[in-house]
Amino acid sequence: MGLTDIGVAAVKLLPPEAAHTATIKALEKGLGVPLKAPAIDPILATTLPKSGLTFAGPVGLAAGFDKNCEVPSSVARFGFGFIECGTVTPLPQPGNPKPRLFRLSEEKAVINRMGFNNFGLEYFVRRLSKYRAAPPIGANVGANKESADRIADYVRGIEAVAPHANYVTVNISSPNTPGLRGLQDKAALESLLTACGVADRAGKPVFLKVAPDLDAEAIADIVGVVRNQGAWLSGLIVSNTTLARPNSLTSRDKAETGGLSGAPLMAPSTEVLKAFARSLKGEFDLIGAGGIASGADAYAKIRAGAHAVQLYSAMVYEGPGLVSRVHSELAGLLKADGFTRLEQAVGKDL
Repeated sequence: MGLTDIGVAAVKLLPPEAAHTATIKALEKGLGVPLKAPAIDPILATTLPKSGLTFAGPVGLAAGFDKNCEVPSSVARFGFGFIECGTVTPLPQPGNPKPRLFRLSEEKAVINRMGFNNFGLEYFVRRLSKYRAAPPIGANVGANKESADRIADYVRGIEAVAPHANYVTVNISSPNTPGLRGLQDKAALESLLTACGVADRAGKPVFLKVAPDLDAEAIADIVGVVRNQGAWLSGLIVSNTTLARPNSLTSRDKAETGGLSGAPLMAPSTEVLKAFARSLKGEFDLIGAGGIASGADAYAKIRAGAHAVQLYSAMVYEGPGLVSRVHSELAGLLKADGFTRLEQAVGKDL
């Protein structure tokens, strides 16, 4: 992500991770940050039905950009309806060896195998507790790579961040921490969510972030566990990055290991979103993520059952002005179809 059209071009001359680090440092200094956020069309105002979270606009920043909650107030002024920081783990960890972040420019995609690199909960919470901007903020929590008790890591994370965040995301779907996705298995997920429910003493909305690489049986298992936890769990974020590699990829780094995000993830993640939406029948909040680069993409997610959406990878190529463009395009599409409120379009393609 860059700061202006010129900044995007300049930052892209750097290697991907160096570009990201430079962007965070620039945002910390307020460079290129608007004086105030752009106006959001009132038709886009939405309240998520189960959690009660209210957003001025449905487009949020996905986790992964601001891992350490260092620049949420700066990011807020680009027009996001909500912001999610993290993933944060209890203990600081360096993540996987570099290079671990790759641009697939031909496909407007990214492959990352970052491995939950972050400064740890103490640093994260210190920054999170100072956030005072308007858009709601979420905290995405994970487990340390070498942890002997990953469920305990999630409990510790929720207990630490929930008092300071508007919502919490339990991330069990990163492909870059060995064995982490095993927590999506039915018995493990039941144990994890039971512990997380007890840990959420602050009573904040909690979302479960799932992978796009799920078959019908895995989706049914997750739906069953989520329903069993229904009294306290708010919903799902669908989805994280994918391990799949479409045959259409042509970029030099297409074979790098890690999670693929960006444009190639749009169609498969939307199909998984639809599957969850059909099964859950509006009982839980759904946030759609994966491949969004336009108002039409956001609209497709909403019509597929999402109450709100998140983006990140497209900003690598389009810059932060993308956020306002997506909101504007989405408002136009809603009006063209005769809707007067965003909620009216949710799930219309199911």
